[in-house]
Amino acid sequence: MQASPRGALAAGARLSYAEFAMRARTDKRSRSGEPGDSKAGGLSRIGVAIDSDLLEKFDRLIRHRGYTNRSEAFRDLIRAELVEQAADAPDSPVVGTVTLVYDHNVRLLNEKLVDLQHEHYDHILSTLHIHLDHDHCLEVLVLRGASRTVRQIADILIATKGVKIGRLTITAAGAMP
Repeated sequence: MQASPRGALAAGARLSYAEFAMRARTDKRSRSGEPGDSKAGGLSRIGVAIDSDLLEKFDRLIRHRGYTNRSEAFRDLIRAELVEQAADAPDSPVVGTVTLVYDHNVRLLNEKLVDLQHEHYDHILSTLHIHLDHDHCLEVLVLRGASRTVRQIADILIATKGVKIGRLTITAAGAMP
C-alpha cells in the first residue's frame, strides 16, 4: 500500500481495520489537538456496550419514531437530558407549558384562574382555551422565567380547586446543547 505525503491512499489501495483505526486516531489528533476533543465542532465516535435485547427494543423504538440511524437518536437523548438538567437549576431561564383540564361549572374557578394569570402576567406569554365538552375546558398557558418561578406558578394553577388534570412541561430557554 502506498500513501501520498499527506497520508492519502493511492488509488485502489485498501486499509486493514487496524490501519484504519490508527489513521482515524491520528486524523482526530491532527484536527482537534487532543484525542477525543470535540471542541473543534466535529463529530466524535464512541463505542457503547449494550445488552442485545435492549438494543433490539431501542431499534424498534427509533424506527417507530422515524429515526434513520441510532446516532441521531442517541444525540437527541443526550440533548434532552442536558436540557432537563439545565432546566432543573432554580435560577435558569426556562419556558414551559401548563396544561389544565377543569370543570368550568365549579363555582368561581374561571375567575380564580383568570385572577392568577393576571397576577403573573409578566411570566405568562400566552393562553389557549378550548371547550372540550359541555362541562370541561382545556387551557394551555405558555410561561417564561426562572425555573423556580415558572414551577411555582404552575403549582398554584394546578392545585387550584376544580382543576382535574394539570401538567407542567418545561425546557431550558437558553442556548440548546
